[in-house]
Amino acid sequence: MSWDTDWLKKRARITPDRVAVVDGETRERWTYHNLHDRAERLASYLLEIGVTKGERVALISPNNIWYFDLMFACTKLGAIFVPINWRLSKNEIYYILEDCQPKLIAYHDKFKPLLSSRYRGSLLNINQQHEILLKKTSLQHYFVDVDETDPLAIIYTGGTTGKPKGAVLTHQSIFHNAINTITSWNLTGDDTTVTYLPMFHTGGLNALSIPLLHIGGKVVIDDKFEVQRIIKVINEERCTILLLVPTMYHVLTETELFQKTSFPSMHTFLSGGAPCSYRIYDAFAKKGLAFKEGYGLTEAGPNNFYINPNDVMKKRGSVGKPMLYNNVKIIDHNGDEVRCSEVGEIVISGHHLFAYYWNNPTVTAETKKNGWLYTGDLGRFDEDGYFYIVGRKKDMIITGGENVFPLEVEHIIAEHEMVAEVAVVGISDEKWGEVVTAFIVPKEGVSLMKEEIELYCKAYLGSYKVPKIIRFVSHLPKTAVGKIDKKQLVEMVL
Repeated sequence: MSWDTDWLKKRARITPDRVAVVDGETRERWTYHNLHDRAERLASYLLEIGVTKGERVALISPNNIWYFDLMFACTKLGAIFVPINWRLSKNEIYYILEDCQPKLIAYHDKFKPLLSSRYRGSLLNINQQHEILLKKTSLQHYFVDVDETDPLAIIYTGGTTGKPKGAVLTHQSIFHNAINTITSWNLTGDDTTVTYLPMFHTGGLNALSIPLLHIGGKVVIDDKFEVQRIIKVINEERCTILLLVPTMYHVLTETELFQKTSFPSMHTFLSGGAPCSYRIYDAFAKKGLAFKEGYGLTEAGPNNFYINPNDVMKKRGSVGKPMLYNNVKIIDHNGDEVRCSEVGEIVISGHHLFAYYWNNPTVTAETKKNGWLYTGDLGRFDEDGYFYIVGRKKDMIITGGENVFPLEVEHIIAEHEMVAEVAVVGISDEKWGEVVTAFIVPKEGVSLMKEEIELYCKAYLGSYKVPKIIRFVSHLPKTAVGKIDKKQLVEMVL
């Protein structure tokens, strides 16, 4: 073992009395000493029921401290933490449990119906038993030789393109993402965030929560995204940095309360998970607040870029430059690096990469090659070395032999004053191969015509990029983490 993987033990020793975690609803607070003690006691309980190194421990729960309890207990034992996406169907969850075969499933009361009776492992009702166990369980003396390359977590990536894949994150993966984030983003122990992204997702767990705990900051956990509540939490807990997905920012910036709030403690608003509308950039710029986008994925970090907030408006839409301890390049279909402004696939290397897909060596070999992660995302960089995300390779539309990037069309339509939300997909067509198709949510109380959108697009886009099919809808379907579910949109037309 080249370094001690149990860094929480040392953090608790250095800053035992600092507040580590706050419940956003009850405002219950836990210090670093509390956090470490809970993990020690839970590790002792897991040992009592026979959980050993390499075995999986699953959790299905809304955001709360139990995520940290189980993850840090697994850190100590060399066990593998598996947070479960509770927004999946019962069959999808059963598939995940069959795939990873957890020794124990800890669950919240309200998600008990999602657990199939076919599952034969141990169950722990965290509402009824968890706190009692922590009080009653006596600390055991144990030693487990845990190496940095041992698995720490399996995070299953979305199921919109097939069965979920379990991305295995090692102690090294999570540690290096934390260090890279802290050093590149200049995080300190004085920083506070509130985690609204679901903690079964890498954005909720690893984007800010783990890095801030690593440096001795404060993490507020909440799971009810309501504008009045989030603004209250930000101001009362004096949050300094926040990560939301674009759909959350869309809701936030459209409210009168956002316009009236100055956010005096905040230094950075971050957006991730999907490309962001320029309208959101403008909403923050008008208030003089720092706003920027990031880029990442479960298999890499998820943090990979840094951009100075002072550069955001002159490089609007850019995710910035690669962080200190990772490398990024953009390649063409032959694997050669592209030139400035050319579009290609984003590939990433660094110690923060995932190790492999659980029980899936074939897809692992297709995704990781010679130490590089092939993301399937398209990007470009400008003459100053700033990177821009163009979209997913699988989302690129080829119509009449021309390439159309949905994000470009979405950005244009989103700027229309009567449009609330938009998503663009390609629909199979006998004549054109694919046709550009736009799904538009009009602003409340307004009426839009297809011809209006067509004329608007023709003023800014080449004719082949103008949507041939335009559908007005009341809402856009979203995935578990708030991304627009484009697979569902395609199915709505077919």
